[in-house]
Amino acid sequence: MTTKPKIIVLDDDPTGSQTVHSCLLLTRWDMETLKLGLSDDSPIFFVLTNTRALPPEQAAAVTREVCHNLKIALETAGIQDFLVVSRSDSTLRGHYPIETDVIAQEVGPFDAHFLVPAFFEGGRVTRDSVHYLMVDGVETPVHETEFARDSVFAYHHSYLPDYVEEKTKGRIPADAVERFLLDDIRKGSLDRLQNLSGNQCGVVDAETQADLDKFAADVLAVAAEGKHFLFRSAASILTSLASLGPQPVAAANMAEYVRQGKPGAVIVGSHVKKTTQQLEPLLQAPGIVGVMVDVVHLLDESEAQRAELLASILAKVHEIHAEGKTPVVYTSRQELSFKDVQTRLKFGASVSGLLMDIVRGLPSDLGFLISKGGITSNDVLSTGLALRSARLLGQVSAGCSMVRTPANHPQFPNLPVVLFPGNVGDNNALVTVYERLSLGR
Repeated sequence: MTTKPKIIVLDDDPTGSQTVHSCLLLTRWDMETLKLGLSDDSPIFFVLTNTRALPPEQAAAVTREVCHNLKIALETAGIQDFLVVSRSDSTLRGHYPIETDVIAQEVGPFDAHFLVPAFFEGGRVTRDSVHYLMVDGVETPVHETEFARDSVFAYHHSYLPDYVEEKTKGRIPADAVERFLLDDIRKGSLDRLQNLSGNQCGVVDAETQADLDKFAADVLAVAAEGKHFLFRSAASILTSLASLGPQPVAAANMAEYVRQGKPGAVIVGSHVKKTTQQLEPLLQAPGIVGVMVDVVHLLDESEAQRAELLASILAKVHEIHAEGKTPVVYTSRQELSFKDVQTRLKFGASVSGLLMDIVRGLPSDLGFLISKGGITSNDVLSTGLALRSARLLGQVSAGCSMVRTPANHPQFPNLPVVLFPGNVGDNNALVTVYERLSLGR
């Protein structure tokens, strides 16, 4: 029997592990840390690069550094059988083709790279090479949603071959893209996969997990015979590639991970419309007290004013916690406009810096932490909690992962942390997760 290839996921924010469990999330990519992932029992591990928060040149540089170290680590470990996944957003926002180009240069060559943006837990499917999002119960082509108008990653096409042509600026024409349609996938793709070469671009349909199970089985069979493939995908294909079975503790029972049944804290950095819709009912929930952080003047404030703001927020948080309640720290909701992308990203980094100072100042006997937003969650793990790695426990709700800090963490040992993407779940999803973790208190 053939051994399964090691699945190495470069995740542009930490929420791509939202369909798997029991594997490592690495927040660093030095040789020793990468060896942790390569030697771990799980067939899959994640390197959290956070590149979606970076400008293009920096995203390319980080990806190159990860891949340079990864290549050496693979050679040192004698691992030749591996798949690389550039996991990105299921709404097509991210540095494509920058990241896949760098990965191909550093750890290629690959016979093909596949775009697989389907993410069923978030209501995203791909049919006839068109990518759809469920918006208020209606399947909507992704270019008609707010995500296509993103201030950094805007695009004009839901038909994936046209999206590829747009993003590669014509280097890969739409008619040169291999389309794996639902009928093709369900009948089997072995022959077509065998014939791919030269980092051919392919786009993959999927309506159900069974579609991706079938496609992944064919990919793994062909990879076992020596073909090398790269994926640019959302999370659902990872479920099929890793094939892990059910998680150790069911979502409904995850309150058992909460430390001493204590109240938790919620940090909300994401500003997308869905997050705002989910925040409103959470702020009305029993046991919750909101703490708004007005970020409007953050770029103009002096260090002294920032320190004063931080101190006042932490004083409120500690007071709420001492009363046995859960503070929800959230950024002001208005959409701001910026003169250019650099200013937008700099502002984002400034907001995140303040939120991470808040995380570091949270009460040490916190029961749990919910982090809302992909980039926010990455920063919570790598900066706020200063983790080198974290073990993924599974999902507390569809698309929302829970990790746990190591037992030897100096400030928050064994703290369960929920990584809640900005654009996942219905309007009550945040309340549901909070209630699930507060059960029995």
